[in-house]
Amino acid sequence: MGDILFLAHRIPYPPDRGDKIRAYHLLRHLARNHRVHLVAFADDPEDLPHQDGLAPYTATRTIVWRDAPTVWTGVRALLQRRPVSLVAFGHPAVQRAVDALLMAEPIETIFLFSSQMAQYLPPAPEQRVIMDFVDMDSAKFAAYAEGARRPMAWVHRREASLLLAHERRVACAADASLFVSEAEAALFRERTDAPRVHAIENGIDTVFYDPAQRFEPIEGEGPLLVFTGQMDYRPNIEAVTWFADQVFPRIRLAHPDARFAIVGRAPTPAVRALAERPGILVTGSVPDVRDWLAAAALVVAPLQLARGIQNKVLEGMAMARAVVASPAAAEGIDHAGTLCVAEGADAFGDAVLRLLDAPDTATALGASARARVIARYSWDARLAPLDALLDASACACAPPGWRGGVRLGTAPPRCG
Repeated sequence: MGDILFLAHRIPYPPDRGDKIRAYHLLRHLARNHRVHLVAFADDPEDLPHQDGLAPYTATRTIVWRDAPTVWTGVRALLQRRPVSLVAFGHPAVQRAVDALLMAEPIETIFLFSSQMAQYLPPAPEQRVIMDFVDMDSAKFAAYAEGARRPMAWVHRREASLLLAHERRVACAADASLFVSEAEAALFRERTDAPRVHAIENGIDTVFYDPAQRFEPIEGEGPLLVFTGQMDYRPNIEAVTWFADQVFPRIRLAHPDARFAIVGRAPTPAVRALAERPGILVTGSVPDVRDWLAAAALVVAPLQLARGIQNKVLEGMAMARAVVASPAAAEGIDHAGTLCVAEGADAFGDAVLRLLDAPDTATALGASARARVIARYSWDARLAPLDALLDASACACAPPGWRGGVRLGTAPPRCG
């Protein structure tokens, strides 16, 4: 089988946040039957010493450092009439690496992880193109615009519009477009009319996330409510702030010793400020998130804006914790009633209090949740459909660089 060029917007190791977890397991799965060449960005100095962890799965690795976007990034995006998201991930060293690998290696498939990486495709690729959008970024920015004031509402609407055109163009040109849930795939089909759109769901490593293992104890008394996530990511920031403002005070009235732990790297100043409130802990980066999940009375996922399948929810379920989730956080997860889904502050608080007051019920719900993810969400099962997509040959009737009658680099079409 031919080689695969895997382009990722973030180095998929260590797999310690949602996008990196999915990319890591995709890379490992692809490496079973293919030589894989990785080209990826790094934006966290802590990731750089660990890149050798990908050696078992990659024939070659090119990691390029990416600085955080600046005001100049936005100015260039305006001048170029391009999405800020694409300009922020434009780098000549990545383009040189891609061009060199396509010249030197027998690349049969270009696998793009995140739409920002599609800008590195050649104008007329002779290879099969698989585009893993994961989530629909344009829909995320459209949602941001709805709740924003000027001028940010205009900024988000502009980004949403330009990204939608980019997503449509890339999807029409790719041999397959992947999304993390059927709900996300259906939304994309509805807004773009793009063909060859598939759902490849996230899985969970239930051997790694196994509550039967021994974990480091977490100091402190009182029931512990745990939220996990990258804490400079806007939906996570909004989720913990909403819970701290709208729900947790009520929990503390009924359980004065209750604690709310916000567990995850890079907390913003706004998140760190929440630790000044009684009962709220902000950990920053931790050696092992499983220590906190194992100690949790409940896992909470109060996301008000979410796209695709939430790894934080699957991880809580795998650790046999009762999970209280918003509808947005639960969307796309086939939980068969093993999640407690609650919408709005009153209902969310009711659900948390009900489980805190009935620990046996919470334990039983957690056990059912773990059984559900074991049966439904193993990575091997979730990624099996990917093999069929790779085995299918590119359309023999189209000339190189054309997919579904669309040439890469042309104006965004309405495909159907």
